[in-house]
Amino acid sequence: MVQPEPTDPSVRNVALLASAQALFMSVQTMASATTPLAAHALLGVDQKWLATMPVFLVQLGIMASTIPASLLMAIVGRRAGFSLGAMLGLLSGAAGIVALYRQSFLLLCLSAILQGGQAGFFFYFRLAAADTGPADVRARAIALVMAGGVLAGLLGPQTAKWSVNWLAPVTFAGVYLAMASFSLAVLLLIQGLRIATLTSAQRGAAGRPLGIIVRQPAFRVALASSVCGYAVMTLTMSATPLAMLACGFGFFDSTTVIEAHVLAMFLPSIVTGHLIARFGVLAIMVAGGLIELGCALVNLAGVGFANFLVANVLVGLGWNFAFVAGSTLLTTTYTPAERAKVQASHDFAVYAATATAAALSGALQAKGGWMVTNLAALPLLATLVVAALWLATQPQRPVPAPAQ
Repeated sequence: MVQPEPTDPSVRNVALLASAQALFMSVQTMASATTPLAAHALLGVDQKWLATMPVFLVQLGIMASTIPASLLMAIVGRRAGFSLGAMLGLLSGAAGIVALYRQSFLLLCLSAILQGGQAGFFFYFRLAAADTGPADVRARAIALVMAGGVLAGLLGPQTAKWSVNWLAPVTFAGVYLAMASFSLAVLLLIQGLRIATLTSAQRGAAGRPLGIIVRQPAFRVALASSVCGYAVMTLTMSATPLAMLACGFGFFDSTTVIEAHVLAMFLPSIVTGHLIARFGVLAIMVAGGLIELGCALVNLAGVGFANFLVANVLVGLGWNFAFVAGSTLLTTTYTPAERAKVQASHDFAVYAATATAAALSGALQAKGGWMVTNLAALPLLATLVVAALWLATQPQRPVPAPAQ
């Protein structure tokens, strides 16, 4: 006998999305720990400054796919869109393996672009969770899905360590095999999602013009929090393995730092939603910016292992507060008919900024050094904090249409 679907599948959807997030972020973590070093090994002496180019291309792939991904999922639904993203991840892992066997930097770059395409779909996991429940639990749903990254903080770096020599003597190829395997697991997992697509009436309603929506103060501050918080995290994390290599630390050392960083990114998500509910979204934004400032100060204070470790923990925690708060504030700025275009415009801007940060990190690290890389984060953090404080002092808050 076929059992009826539960009336409210939101709990199951959030659980599935959190599990998929854990696997996806494990892929991202493995790539963060491995790709700059793999690229460094493939490049000639005069080309080492290009070692973070694949990281930039990941962000470029995200930027290029985030708008089509959002608009496509508005038509075909979240499950079909996420399935396509998983298949791009499978191709990315395969391209990475071939790149290392053939010693091809260009193929490694192709793998990075495909990984970015996957991420362009999968970064909507958090907003898909917000689609499944009422407005009063939206912040918690977003935070709980992002809390799936806690497992990634352990699973991703450890898998990178275990798999680095799976396909020996080709170093790092085994990591890309593991990344492809995790993408396959996500593909299977998300088949259980049950998220309603927009009705024909909702799809037919154009909603407000995007130009009007983005002029809302709440939208602008949400974007500032997400963009600045994410760009600072990318700037720091992308250059960390290279900075540690220059200071004499090995792959296992930098992977341990990345492991702690990813745990700090996602472990706070267990409580971030509750903190937003208690203290307000703007207070958590400001806290995120100030914590990321602490990362830059610790990095500027020295280049010991403890500096790299503590700084990466701080930037992960600050990113969590800034990004969850920005995503939560964003959901107050659109109606269901406007959801796809608003989410797409927000995420496009975020990942355009992170792509720029990833590209700059390699050049700054190679040409200016670790100190210059960290100084570059300061204007972004000032923008984040000032934007949140500005919105907090406005005499009247906008009352946007609900995003049911």
